[in-house]
Amino acid sequence: MPKKKAGKKSEPKVGGILGVGMDAVDGHKRVTRTEEMVLVGGSSETHEKMQETAIRFSEELEKRGKTLPETTVPEVVELLREAIEKTGR
Repeated sequence: MPKKKAGKKSEPKVGGILGVGMDAVDGHKRVTRTEEMVLVGGSSETHEKMQETAIRFSEELEKRGKTLPETTVPEVVELLREAIEKTGR
């Protein structure tokens, strides 16, 4: 029986981020797309905060000279957490 090749496991990659706001009561359909994220829903205020988070996230990713698929999952989580903290959420 042939042996399986001992290969390096590929690390999981993040292909995109989905932000969902659940507090809209005014009937507006809000959708924002960036290279890394799709933001849907939320009140005007919530959607604006999600947009600010997306901008900060993208700026930091650009500073690091990386695209989303080139960034490790822990690094994406760290960048997202930092972006959220900077928007005052």
